[in-house]
Amino acid sequence: MVVDAQGQVRALEIALAKVADRWSLLVVEALLDGPRRFNQLQEALGGIATNVLAQRLRHLEREGVIVAHPYSRRPLRHAYELTRAGKDLAGALRLLTQWGVDHGGIGESPLHAACGTTLEARWYCPTCARVVEDDEADELRYL
Repeated sequence: MVVDAQGQVRALEIALAKVADRWSLLVVEALLDGPRRFNQLQEALGGIATNVLAQRLRHLEREGVIVAHPYSRRPLRHAYELTRAGKDLAGALRLLTQWGVDHGGIGESPLHAACGTTLEARWYCPTCARVVEDDEADELRYL
């Protein structure tokens, strides 16, 4: 990991270490609708090898993104569910999905339930009570 001058690991580096591979993010997306069993996840992810799914589930559990609940003791089997930290990834996944749609991927843009308009993500400053536009990007600083 990259460490800054003060010996701090950058937040993006930490996030990438926890969920930065294709299958981990797809597992999180598959669990956004609620708990699933191993076979249900494998079916939802279509194409993931059993050993890869097992490895990703163990990793996400170690990182506190998912939790495994046993539903059978013999043989031992689990249902997997997102933790609060895992659920917090929903917004980031929506942004990545929208980016994929905008750049040629197949998918749907999120719609506002009240009027059907395609939603747009924006940075908002609660102190100034205004949207921060893209051309102000140089002014953005991360804590």
